[in-house]
Amino acid sequence: MSKKVVVAYSGGLDTSYTVMYLAKEKGYEVYAACANTGGFSPEQLKTNEENAYKLGAKQYVTLDVTQEYYEKSLKYMIFGNVMRNNCYPISVSSERIFQAIAIARYAREIGADAIAHGSTGAGNDQIRFDMTFLVMAPGVEIITLTRDRALSRKEEVDYLNAHGFHADFTRLKYSYNVGIWGTSICGGEILDPAQGLPEEAYLKHVTCEEPSLLKITFQQGEIEAVNGEHFDDKIKAIQKIEEIGAAYAIGRDCNVGDTIIGIKGRVAFEAAAPKLIIEAHRLLEKSTLSKWQQYWKDQIANWYGAFLHESQYLEPVMPDMEAMLTSSQRHVNGTAILQLRPYSFQTVGVDSPDDLMKSKLGEYGEMQHGWTSEEAKGFIKVTSTPLRVYYGIHPEERQ
Repeated sequence: MSKKVVVAYSGGLDTSYTVMYLAKEKGYEVYAACANTGGFSPEQLKTNEENAYKLGAKQYVTLDVTQEYYEKSLKYMIFGNVMRNNCYPISVSSERIFQAIAIARYAREIGADAIAHGSTGAGNDQIRFDMTFLVMAPGVEIITLTRDRALSRKEEVDYLNAHGFHADFTRLKYSYNVGIWGTSICGGEILDPAQGLPEEAYLKHVTCEEPSLLKITFQQGEIEAVNGEHFDDKIKAIQKIEEIGAAYAIGRDCNVGDTIIGIKGRVAFEAAAPKLIIEAHRLLEKSTLSKWQQYWKDQIANWYGAFLHESQYLEPVMPDMEAMLTSSQRHVNGTAILQLRPYSFQTVGVDSPDDLMKSKLGEYGEMQHGWTSEEAKGFIKVTSTPLRVYYGIHPEERQ
């Protein structure tokens, strides 16, 4: 009986080669599984299915984990305002974890002997896939032809062509990973740390020149409405915000950071929805959370993002951090207002029933109502005591 292998199939060159090679040369029963976290259009998924069978797959399946991805990851990244290096919304890295979990789950369901993926040996994705498979599908063999055989694109294309598969895998200047939480762009000028990307490298361009207001309403930290339109489906809310922001080409940036394998990596991206949502959410939190809620939430969120990026999603501490982030959102209610313009945006203000600025104790810089002037003087004098003690003993250090 032939062995079963599940190929994490994206429709790209590496995974297409893997499907055909394992079916034709190794005699596996190949199950091509495309784990969709929101980055594939219906047309792309249909093409993937057609091509998988042409390549020799016994079975093709789309594993739609978009909602799971939101509920188990995106929601908490919004709660935490997670931006790696205060820049990158952890787009591809967070998607890969949930794609890998879905593939491992499917492999267990069908009793697969092996799982294959198309990652090279030079990036982070090999770690995210392998680690997840080792934990979620113990004992199942992991096959990585592109990594283990150091295959070139030409070798893979030539093999596919020789066996009658002639899809267009032309070498492009840039490579793209399109997802619900942003699109990463690699190659071209990105390889030169002194250069940025030209306009033509981006997939989304300015189609709206007139400035406009974007109003995002949150209920306990989750998106409730966009410009007054209610959304039960949070994925659709994210897509709506992406549509609005992308028309202004908002969310372009370039991140340089430390990879899991220890070298520095540089990636460009365009992520209108994450940038707008996180800044709107952060703006609302400034008015609805206490000083120390904001401080400690930021500490937890920074670690949460780091663990997610570095393939530690299955670490048992993650649900503990998620519990704290969830608790912090109980009063994050209201509408954040942003002004959009081509290539940029700015925060305007918030309208919230939980706005802590609505205190009757005073208006900052205007008038106090909760204390007298003498009480203010006493507070200031007591607060200054440690400094008066120190400089009383060390007067020579006074400026």
